[in-house]
Formats: sequence, structure tokens, C-alpha cells
Amino acid sequence: QVQLVESGGGLVQPGGSLRLSCVASGSIFSINVMGWYRQAPGKQRELVAAITSGSSTNYADSVKGRFTISRDSAKNTVYLQMNSLKPEDTAVYYCNADLRTTSYRPVQRYWGQGTQVTVSS
Repeated sequence: QVQLVESGGGLVQPGGSLRLSCVASGSIFSINVMGWYRQAPGKQRELVAAITSGSSTNYADSVKGRFTISRDSAKNTVYLQMNSLKPEDTAVYYCNADLRTTSYRPVQRYWGQGTQVTVSS
């Protein structure tokens, strides 16, 4: 069994900052990519940022220059530092990991349960 648990969401005023964390635990052999997606009410889930095992990163255009994704591979943890938050960043943020549970199983994607981020004055 693999679990991804997010933390760090909450209510913040426009222009403020939040830091999300996501820890992967359980039967994990290796993790390739870890990332963050978000889903606002009435909208599709979208990629926010992703980071590979080699620390290459990818960001949605809407968050470039404001959000930073990082990773502690020793702790199977991924972070999302969110600065200069805007009301349009309001969404449920989901962590995901593309990982192997053993050396011979294919890579599978796992998801966390999501954490709410609300940007409002």
C-alpha cells in the first residue's frame, strides 16, 4: 500500500504565501516524478508543477515566478512554495507521485486526498 498525505493548505489573503507538503509512504521502491495538480470548482484538474528524480521542474504558465516546487528524495516528500497568491489560485491541491512499488512492477501514479487552498480577503 502507498499513501500520499498533503498538508499546509488553508485560507490566505491575496498577496500572501503558503507552503504545501506531501509525504509518500508505504511500499515504495523508487519515485520518478512528483507533482502538484489543482482543481477549482467547475473546472478540470490541471497541472501546477512537477519535479523529476533529477530535479528538473515544470510549471504551469499561470504560476511561473510565483510558485516553487522542491523535493526531498530521502524523505519521499515534495513541497510547493506558493507566493504572491491570487484569488484565482483558490482550489483543492492534489499531490501525485509516479512510482514503483518493486523493481519489476511498472510505474504507477498515486494521488493524495487533496488540501484546500483559499485565497480571499
